Amino acid sequence: MKKHLYKSMVELTRNPIYTKVIKSFTTSKISRKMIPSFSRFYQINQEEMEGHVNKYQSLNEFFSRKLKTGMRPIAKDVIVSPVDGLLSQMGIVTEDATFQVKEKHYSLKTMLGLPNTTNRYLGGTYMLFYLSPKDYHRIHSPISGNVVKRWALGKYSEPVNQMGLLLGKEPLANNYRLVTEIEQIGKRMAMVKIGALNVNSVHPTHHQKEIETGEELAYFSFGSSVILLFEKGMVEPSFTERTVPHYVKQGEEIASWI
Repeated sequence: MKKHLYKSMVELTRNPIYTKVIKSFTTSKISRKMIPSFSRFYQINQEEMEGHVNKYQSLNEFFSRKLKTGMRPIAKDVIVSPVDGLLSQMGIVTEDATFQVKEKHYSLKTMLGLPNTTNRYLGGTYMLFYLSPKDYHRIHSPISGNVVKRWALGKYSEPVNQMGLLLGKEPLANNYRLVTEIEQIGKRMAMVKIGALNVNSVHPTHHQKEIETGEELAYFSFGSSVILLFEKGMVEPSFTERTVPHYVKQGEEIASWI
């Protein structure tokens, strides 16, 4: 019973009425009474949190909590994980601009929405990270560089958990998403932050033209996923398809430069 209740609060569907009701409750002060139970149920590490569990005024505020300084050391001179989460899939973007997740083909053109940008990542590497309700839900930059473009796409969101990926209508390519493209030494990387509940579930926090490795870019107010795209010949993943899925923490090495 408790499992289904908590899942309903962190995984929305496209039903606008249901979405509005759940969002209203999780952002209300009434929901703060559920925070201790929510924390215990998902075995959230309270020692890492910036504030005490009683500090948070709503379940939604607790969900997007910050961590104490130094809780996520940043690996040097490599590409690092942007989030705490499961590196659930990785591979090569095909020449017809598709990539595969859970035996389903996704259109890169649909996900990015910009033809010229799509062509840049043909033959490149993609990495998909899934954040569960227990995870830290702030998103950080995997590299240092210049932010060359930011844009948003999509109107509604379906769940992006394992079942949603299997049964949803290409949620990774159609959900509401914020895309950030970063350039370093003439090569570009795109980070696609994918909403899992509604159009307000991804919140940008970085608005400058330059960014450092490990610097915060945005946060999720509900559970979701992040996809990284790298140009062909840009990086060498630290994992193989045989070692994925693999749980990583923000700041840990996920690839090296070529």
